[in-house]
Amino acid sequence: MAFTLKQLRYFIAVAEVGTVSGAAQALAISQSAVTEAIRELETDLGVPLFDRHPRGLDITHKGHQFLRHATGILAGVSDARLALTQEAETLSGTLHVGVTSLVAGYVLSDILARFRRANPKVEVTAVEDSGDYLEHLLIGGELDVAVMVTTNLRDRMALQTEIIDTSPYQLWLPNGHELSTRPSVSIEDLTDEPMIMLRIDEIEEATRKLLSAFGARPRVAFRTRSVEAVRSLVATGAGIALLPEMVYRRWSLEGDRIVSRDVSGSLPVVQVGTVWRKGSPLSRPTREFVLAAQTHKNTK
Repeated sequence: MAFTLKQLRYFIAVAEVGTVSGAAQALAISQSAVTEAIRELETDLGVPLFDRHPRGLDITHKGHQFLRHATGILAGVSDARLALTQEAETLSGTLHVGVTSLVAGYVLSDILARFRRANPKVEVTAVEDSGDYLEHLLIGGELDVAVMVTTNLRDRMALQTEIIDTSPYQLWLPNGHELSTRPSVSIEDLTDEPMIMLRIDEIEEATRKLLSAFGARPRVAFRTRSVEAVRSLVATGAGIALLPEMVYRRWSLEGDRIVSRDVSGSLPVVQVGTVWRKGSPLSRPTREFVLAAQTHKNTK
């Protein structure tokens, strides 16, 4: 039996929220409908998409792989619908965009470039702020859409999301570090290492929770709000860092090498997506921006 678009929507909702009950609330359907859809989807694919535990669901590695395809499929369907209904005249108007610090330089610039090339007459304004404040602006109608870390979204009942990137955590090391020569690295190996903490988009909080879940207490050597500062500090041997793969670059600004390594164990991921107020009709500029974001995801 082939999977359905409904099953994909339910799967994405569970992947975003982490519980069947939360997904059912967001979708305004019964928990049994969500459970049955996920079960049928896993049976059809022949792989488990989630690990079940008393507190909810953890998406599996295969689940992460399928999540990218599922969001791409739904984006393609949305593109097809829009192509049939889109007016012929050149799009104009305004678009107010919010962005969190972590994704401003790594995701938004590409999406804005695509959007502006296709819609040169739309006036775009953008504001960078914390995720909590952007949620406030979206719910209040002061922003049309935001590009932000959605992993810790506070008000999922009031906001709609489209995932455009899923980024696992990686270990950053200076070139020549002893851990870089090991075939595998575990969280326990990091216990006595000085840690460089990034303080934006709740990354520091997430890193501390990650380490504490494995019984490791980080020995923080430096805390900064600058990703470039993290690169420089790691590259020169001041410490190591655990950060999402999407912000990794091989060299610091000074030209020093940074090595990345996967860490064994069930590590969380950082999800980035477009977010807008649930239930409110999207303007044409907003719809075009969401489509540009999906195009960015599909060309990564």
